[in-house]
Formats: sequence, C-alpha cells, structure tokens
Amino acid sequence: MMPIVPWKKSLNAWVLLAAVGSASALSLFPTHAAQAQSAPMQRTLPDFTDLVDQVGPSVVNIRTLEKVSGRQGAGTGMDEDMLEFFRRFGLPVPQVPRQAPKQQRPQPEEEAQPRGVGSGFILTPDGFIMTNAHVVEEADEVLVTLTDKREFKARIVGSDKRTDVAVVKIEASGLPAVKLGDVARLRVGEWVMAIGSPFGLENTVTAGIVSAKQRETGDYLPFIQTDVAINPGNSGGPLINMRGEVIGINSQIYSRSGGFMGISFAIPIDEAIRVSDQLRVSGRVSRGRIGVQIDQVTKEVADSVGLSKAQGALVRGVESGSPADKAGVEPGDVILRFDGKPIEKSADLPRLVGNTKPGSRSTLTVFRRGANRDLPITVAEIEPDSAVARKSDRDDKPRSSSAAQSLGLVVTELTAAQKKELKLKGGVRVDAATEAAARAGLREGDVILSVANVETLSVKDFEQALAKADRSKVISVLFRRGDWTQLATLRPAR
Repeated sequence: MMPIVPWKKSLNAWVLLAAVGSASALSLFPTHAAQAQSAPMQRTLPDFTDLVDQVGPSVVNIRTLEKVSGRQGAGTGMDEDMLEFFRRFGLPVPQVPRQAPKQQRPQPEEEAQPRGVGSGFILTPDGFIMTNAHVVEEADEVLVTLTDKREFKARIVGSDKRTDVAVVKIEASGLPAVKLGDVARLRVGEWVMAIGSPFGLENTVTAGIVSAKQRETGDYLPFIQTDVAINPGNSGGPLINMRGEVIGINSQIYSRSGGFMGISFAIPIDEAIRVSDQLRVSGRVSRGRIGVQIDQVTKEVADSVGLSKAQGALVRGVESGSPADKAGVEPGDVILRFDGKPIEKSADLPRLVGNTKPGSRSTLTVFRRGANRDLPITVAEIEPDSAVARKSDRDDKPRSSSAAQSLGLVVTELTAAQKKELKLKGGVRVDAATEAAARAGLREGDVILSVANVETLSVKDFEQALAKADRSKVISVLFRRGDWTQLATLRPAR
C-alpha cells in the first residue's frame, strides 16, 4: 500500500508517484477528458448589462408634490398655531407687530412641497406611464424625469387602490416603450431584474430570482414573490425577465424595519394591463360582484360536507337582495366553478368575478348536500368604497336565556317589532358572545336562524336543536347580521 504523504512534502510525494506503475498513476489522476465527462455541467451567473442598456431608458423617476398653505406669522417667524396659543391664554406675544385687520391681511400662498418619490415605466411611445397607485395617491402635482434628464409634468389618468395600479400621461412622443412579457411562462427560480429609484437614487439596478408565484396577499392579485432588493422609491418600477420583458410592477416588501429584508412582491403584468386598459378608457375600473362572503375549504370542511377533496370556496354569508341571493346561493354551499372555470381555492373566486363585466350572465356550480348544482347568476357592479349603514340596537329588551352558555352564547327571543323590521318569521337574538361563539365570529346583535341544520324560530327551538347536536363535532350555526345571512362553525369545549 502506498503511504499517505502530507502535501507540504511535495517533492517526496512526486518521487513516490514516479515509483508507482503508470496504470496506477492514471487511475489516481484521470485525464482531463475523463474529468470533463464526470464533472457536473457548470452554470454561469447571468450578465445583466445588455438588459440594462435595453430597458433602462424606459424606466422613469416619479416625484410627487403637495400644496400647503404658508402658515408663518408675518414678521415673527412664529407659526400661527403658536400665536393662537398665546392669544387664547392672554400671554404676551414676543415681538409681534400690530397686525392689519383680518380682511386686509394677504392670504397665505400655497407652496408645492415634495411628498414622495417612486418609479414607473413607459407603456406607449406617446407618453402613457404605469406606476403604483400609492405613488401618486393624493398628489397635487406629479413630475416625471426620463433617463435623458428631461422632466415633464404628468397628468393622472386614473388609479386603482385595490390593485395598486395607476397610469399617468406626459406630453411627449417617440418615447422608448417597454416590451411586455408572458407571466404564464415565468418559472420559480428564474433570474429577474428591477430598475427604480430606491431612496431617490435614480436608475438603480438590482437582481435576484423568482421565489414564488401566485402568492396570495390581496383579493384581486396573485403576486410574484422575489428576492430582488426593493426599497422605498422602487415602487412602480418594472420587474424584468432575462428576455428584457416586463413581467411585473414592484409594489410591496415584507419588512419589520421599513427596508428590504429579502422578500418583495410584484403585481403580475397581465393583471396590471387589464386594469390600465380600463383606466385609459374611462379613468376608473369596473368590477363584478355577486354578494357572498367566502372562506377556504379545509380538509375538515370537505369531509363534513362530503367533498372528495378540499377545493372551492365555502359560502359563509349571502347578502340580502344580491345576485347570489337571487340565484339561490345558500350559506354552506361550496362554489366549485364560475363560468366553467374551476375554483381551486377561495381566492380564485373574487378574482374571476371581479374580472367579469357587470351585467354579464354567468353560471355558478355549487356543491350542496352531496350534489352539484348549476345556478344562473347576473353579475352586479361593485361599489367603490361603499359603506353600509348600520342600524342602532332596538330598545325592546325581552328576557334572556342561558341555554347556550356552554357555547359562550346568551340568546333572547325576537319581538314582533324586530321580526317585522328584519322581515323574519323567527329566530333568536344574540345578547352576548364569548369563548367558542366569539371565536366563531358571532357577536351581539346577530340573529341565529338555525343550529346544526335545524331551524330555530324561538329560544325553545334553539335549546332543542342544541340538545340534539353532536358535541363531539363542529356545530354549524346560520345567522343574520344586517342584510347578510352567514354561516359560522362552533367548536364546543371538550
């Protein structure tokens, strides 16, 4: 056996190798050809220089200004609020000259002060630019700077808070527009690049990989997650693939410090273009709605209703008079398809419905009591930033019942006046909800309509249904809150 020789004694080692037969030497040190055959294929890091030259001129810096009134006390350098403090408490005002009567005083001039910095990219050669809605939100003036240092005052064409997409317009022509990519071709692990103005540092390039797709962080958007360094000021800038195509708008970061921590999110460009097309046509986005509250279908829910696998959107509530209510959708239904498109998870439904033109006739496929049903439905339009008026509690106070204390519930009978107001033939009102009931989402003022699929028109019905319910399983409770009928699942304490 050949002795092991430390590499520091290299001369002796080579002498020993020379004494060994050539065949043994070849076996110890294979040829370069053999090494090339056995070594794994080497992958080189990407070079982004050509991409920067190609896409860089299409990325813009966006500055926003807001107008504020000059509030300095004339000749004193003191703020008007501070002057008011001295006047109100009768204190001597230091070095304040006699002021002219209020009607003769000059009105304070409005001054434009910097509000924020963001990024954007050129959609069309005639000056349409895409950015984030939060970049231009509440801005009185928007300034766009190109890479050739030309600066333009921009007009806000429209913005959509739900998707955080905005379009602005500058008066220019022959601008270098970006190329749009196909998000469906994007793969996890693929290299991507961002260009923007983090902390106001214009034309900054960062790169990384796609960490995940279809990341659910909003009702209408399946975000692209990356590890590309994104910081304040990058918002609205493009996410670019290795073909030089824009596949997303950098929009959010996950951060506990306010700075980049390794996770960033981009709006898929196909979703953003769908929004921007509407903004350019009408200045607003029209979305469909059907009036349901939904939840994820867990394995436990799927097993309890008889579904073969956990899929679809569980209907927790149905708004009174909504398209879903008129179509016959009931709390407890599981929506499996919308217009023939499968609902794999609950977040798919608002996206499909929202992208449907209001007034369109569609079909809902729901799973109810072991069978699928197709329900025709006419999609309504969602009201932007609508608020539902809440009615005050009634002054009638019927006697309370403690029959549901094991579930954290105290319920009372509905009075005739309450039944008439709510247009109900019966039910029990929740006077208090704690423990299991509170965890299930029930609260004071809710009206319980059924327990464990048994109708409860009175407290007596409620107590009987509760007594017969299997306490080892989840107990379903159908209740009314305002105009909404909803489903809750209570887990009794064991």
